[in-house]
Amino acid sequence: MRKKGEPELPQSEATEALFHLDRRREQGKELSSTREEFVMPALVASPVQGAVAEGAPALGEGISECWMDFDGARMRYLRAGSGPPLILLHGLMGYSFSWRYAMPALASLRTSYAPDLLGAGFSDRPQVDHSMRATALRVLKFAENLGLDSFDLLGTSRGGAVAICAAAECLERQRPQIRSLILVAPVNPYSAHGRWLAPFCGSPVGSRLARAILERMPFLYPYFHGRLYGDRTKIPPGTFEGYKAPLVIPGLFEHALSIVSTWTSDLRELEALLPKLASIPTLLMWGTEDPAVYFASMERLGRYLPNAGKVVFPGVGHLPYEECPEQFNRALINFLKGTRD
Repeated sequence: MRKKGEPELPQSEATEALFHLDRRREQGKELSSTREEFVMPALVASPVQGAVAEGAPALGEGISECWMDFDGARMRYLRAGSGPPLILLHGLMGYSFSWRYAMPALASLRTSYAPDLLGAGFSDRPQVDHSMRATALRVLKFAENLGLDSFDLLGTSRGGAVAICAAAECLERQRPQIRSLILVAPVNPYSAHGRWLAPFCGSPVGSRLARAILERMPFLYPYFHGRLYGDRTKIPPGTFEGYKAPLVIPGLFEHALSIVSTWTSDLRELEALLPKLASIPTLLMWGTEDPAVYFASMERLGRYLPNAGKVVFPGVGHLPYEECPEQFNRALINFLKGTRD
């Protein structure tokens, strides 16, 4: 707990997430080498209910764990439901666990695919380019490998920035095409603190400071993660354990540092891409008490998306899909029902 007189610790998704890690990353176990071999096109789905990845939270009914090969690196993703495809992108230091309430609710409406992006969750941690654009291009390759001609795309926080970049890229291609775009408190150039806190954590001095705090105060994980909620009494049971589970695989901290090291240039590119998105059916979703990507930035971001729908969750923080899942899912389903099939 912060001592009286000490400055309050920074509140941005990047800096909050960097503090979410603990020493278990140093005690990580390598992924099992006994997993099934890949089949064409380098995809395999779990034939049994539950999680295959060692240490991963159990999966809900109807959700399958699958794997995809990216030039020798294995990316984990979850699949559920039936209907037109929807890809769900998690935020920085999140993973497919973020969508544990959304995927079952969408099962009768969409085939949902929720990847653990490379470097995150229970996917491999290769030393690759984790900039916004490079990540967006991997998302499109993911869609192509799945054989998708078109899909709806939902991104939250840093995943929202990646979704914007992927959507803009799709406008330059014949396939795959983005049917609709859902942005949940997306990282954007207009949330003031994000313009300097994240780059600071990616700097040599900032990364050393973050690492020092990480290694000396691992017990603060629940405190920092809890700050992302508007009402901490609504944090679902098992949330802290679920988000800490991927720490058994070494390299998650380095993955976060790689992302924030390109934060400033990513924001510049993001701002240049926004004017291209006006033609894409879009929904913006935000909690008014978001401490990571400020709710106030929604208005300015929305100027580039004049026809976008907007859903606001009063009193809710950065993770509405967890803090108020019923309201979140209802709004999401209403939007998706309004898009063409």
